[in-house]
Amino acid sequence: MLRVFWCVLLRDLTLALRRRTDVLTTLFFFIIVVSLFPLGVGTERQILQILGPGVVWVAALLASMLALERLFAADYEDGTLEQMVLTAQPLSLLVLAKITAHWLLTGLPLVLIAPLVGMQYHLSDDAILIMMVALLLGTPVLSLIGAIGAALTLGLRGGGILLSLLILPLYIPVLVYGAGAVTASGIDMADTRPYLALLGAFLVAALTFAPLASSAALKISIE
Repeated sequence: MLRVFWCVLLRDLTLALRRRTDVLTTLFFFIIVVSLFPLGVGTERQILQILGPGVVWVAALLASMLALERLFAADYEDGTLEQMVLTAQPLSLLVLAKITAHWLLTGLPLVLIAPLVGMQYHLSDDAILIMMVALLLGTPVLSLIGAIGAALTLGLRGGGILLSLLILPLYIPVLVYGAGAVTASGIDMADTRPYLALLGAFLVAALTFAPLASSAALKISIE
């Protein structure tokens, strides 16, 4: 089963790297969004420190959504998805491999670029570190939850709009606690561990249930 997981993961990564514009679009979108806010609200240090955590998380959320509609679309169009459903391997394992590839291409680059964004918003070193940890815990949850919406809207006309309506309410807890962790790190005597613990709990719950829910939704969409 682990061999099948790696096979699907490497396949999706290889296909994505052949279409580098799709991968770079997400990263450039994130950079543009977080760079526009200082131009709009001014360059005052205190204001940027207050707005920074929320802006970064909203930008990460929207950037993650850009590639969700294509998560299963290509495999659905060429018939690969039907073959995955018919294989003896658990569909949830194959779905998890595809979600992992999606996160490696859209979520991990956001974590790595976070220090540069933090410097732009004059965040302290501790705040930048907490932001990276929070993004590392939170962005996989965005991919896992988004996969459920992508599976439910697969093949539907106007599926992108419906996908946004389905998953944006589910993203709110991750947004609140992710931004809250970074904000709390800039307050004296504030403890960020509860925020990070909740993000970790969200990740465990999403890893447990999201692949199963996505695989069930895919079977319904294919039928």
